[in-house]
Amino acid sequence: MDKKAKKKLDVINKSLQKLRKQLSGARQQDDEPGEIERLEGDIASLEQQAKELKES
Repeated sequence: MDKKAKKKLDVINKSLQKLRKQLSGARQQDDEPGEIERLEGDIASLEQQAKELKES
């Protein structure tokens, strides 16, 4: 894995961390309809990108 891929993976991991915290908060305070599903979709897509980077 080259430097560019490592940096991108690092950014993805930081974004995942932030989104997971938001998801946790959204589950505790469900006042915006569709927010949980949106966050779960964002997390899934970032996890897929991370997986692809690790495999390459």
